[in-house]
Amino acid sequence: MESNSKTIVWFRRDLRIEDNPALAAAARNGSVFPVFIWSPKEEGQFYPGRVSRWWLKQSLIHLEQSLKSLGAELVLIKAQSTLSALLDCIEAVGATKVVYNHLYDPVSLVRDHNIKQKLGELGISVQSYNGDLLNEPWEVYDDDGKVFTTFDAYWEKSLRLQKEPVSHLPPWKLIPAAGSVKMCSVEELGLENESEKSSNALLGKGWAPGWSNADKALTEFVENQLLAYSKDRLRVGGNSTSLLSPYLHFGEVSVRKVFNSVRLKQILWTKEGNSVGDESASLYLRAIGLREYSRYICFNFPFTHERSLLNNLKFFPWNADQARFKAWRQGRTGYPLVDAGMRELWATGWIHNKIRVIVASFFVKFLLLPWQWGMKYFWDTLLDADLESDIIGWQYISGSLPDGHELERLDNPEVQGFNYDPEGEYVRHWLPELARMPAEWIHHPWDAPLTVLKAAGVELGMNYPNPIIDVDVARDRLMQAIFIMREKEAAANAADANGTNEVVFDNSENVGDSVNPKVVKGKVPCPSSSSYDQRVPSMQKGSTNKKRPNPVEEEKKFKDNWLSCKIKTEGKISKADDDLCSTAESSSMKKQMTTSRNSFSVPQAISMSYDIKSFDGEASSHVKLQNEEEIDMEINSCKNE
Repeated sequence: MESNSKTIVWFRRDLRIEDNPALAAAARNGSVFPVFIWSPKEEGQFYPGRVSRWWLKQSLIHLEQSLKSLGAELVLIKAQSTLSALLDCIEAVGATKVVYNHLYDPVSLVRDHNIKQKLGELGISVQSYNGDLLNEPWEVYDDDGKVFTTFDAYWEKSLRLQKEPVSHLPPWKLIPAAGSVKMCSVEELGLENESEKSSNALLGKGWAPGWSNADKALTEFVENQLLAYSKDRLRVGGNSTSLLSPYLHFGEVSVRKVFNSVRLKQILWTKEGNSVGDESASLYLRAIGLREYSRYICFNFPFTHERSLLNNLKFFPWNADQARFKAWRQGRTGYPLVDAGMRELWATGWIHNKIRVIVASFFVKFLLLPWQWGMKYFWDTLLDADLESDIIGWQYISGSLPDGHELERLDNPEVQGFNYDPEGEYVRHWLPELARMPAEWIHHPWDAPLTVLKAAGVELGMNYPNPIIDVDVARDRLMQAIFIMREKEAAANAADANGTNEVVFDNSENVGDSVNPKVVKGKVPCPSSSSYDQRVPSMQKGSTNKKRPNPVEEEKKFKDNWLSCKIKTEGKISKADDDLCSTAESSSMKKQMTTSRNSFSVPQAISMSYDIKSFDGEASSHVKLQNEEEIDMEINSCKNE
């Protein structure tokens, strides 16, 4: 034991005392110097939204109080460079070691790798731990040592790898490392400005951030709500899910603890012959597995925040229509269930997993808008915005995962409304202009008799919009877009085969189709590495399928799995969005992005690459409508666990 060791404990999205392997290791080995470093510049395109920053602020306050009660102070630093701030801390206390828990998003992977290399060159020991997953991404491979690209196969293997439950008990006492650096208060971090505080105050009435509150929320769910999860989880409106996703995102509760708590209940129910409880536990554990899978995919395919995992959407003629994008954001599409979901998102920063699937599917399949735009908006507005989870969610909906929705599949919001909100209570709550519409017509008011509309006070085109696009027209345009995509793909393949295509492009574009990453074992470790340390993906020849399975031949086993996200990318913003826009913009970020107050930026990297055109001609085939009897699985990033 290094009893005299002075260790920097670098907190990130692991804001808890219990089951925190980095903190536990540092506490065992001597004195600790806990630090949280906020570097807005390094957040870059993933600068978090307003409601997400509110949660982070409250969680830091909670952690600060907990650490103080154990004898150590949480040092808060706002810096241009995380590396420089860590070096200042090391110098101030004479530390010989830095510990932290792993992150798996593309930005963190690059940053952490660079920091570890630099500190290693300076002779500082760096140790990292798994504080976020059941299994590390580099631990789960198929029998040939290749990366899984379908969830069911991945999760089956992951469950077989499960080890004995391991939990790191919270330390009884922390020995603070002597030394001081320039630090700031939580207010000085700038996570919340004055203009945001009035809106944020409402969040505190419904949510209680902090690791001990996460523990209470988990206990409440497991003891009182888990049993009915299998039948309640698809009910929109109200708290039909665990609401743990923001706690999981910020690491206020460990996924190991959640998994083990639910698994223990499942074992007890199985022994009692309680089939309902057993099914509920299995469905919830599967949702946990989907969160694991999101990290797994993002680690092994680090381009997925920008491009499809499959290459099938490379030639898709997206319709970059700003007016339709705005109508979707404002909840003015004319489809009540879609509009209710978007207005709830704007007002509260949260929507049910099922609603996330519905609004995202409408965005991609009806409006043909680029999925990256929707992901970007979700990142700005969701309380539980989680990059890895939302990448999987949007790619799943867009048909760019091997086991995702077929691109041809079109889900009718009217049918979904009657399935998931049969009495229209959810729609009435969020669309007051439809509050007096009878349940018979509430999900398709355009078909209602004039007498019914008049009695309900609804004037279509006036106080509630007509449908932005007819279902049949949307179906035809989707099929025509797919036809165009396939024609372009065939032409490009023919040109490649004939050697006539001389266009030079970044060949990493095709990584998702031609190469499966595989972690290379046996490399010579750097002086500060160990078997626990973070790894980085390396690319080797593999066999990712270029085409998705034929839906007729292979029935998908999970569907409508959702996760929350978007890409916050710098770009110029139009002043046209004065009435409704991203809730996430803070004044500090607005200054960085030189944007107007009530506006929404479209990712520069993709905004110039879409065909803005009408689709002519007839559809070549029929669009598959949603099979409403399929099991709707939830993914925990959506605050649904």
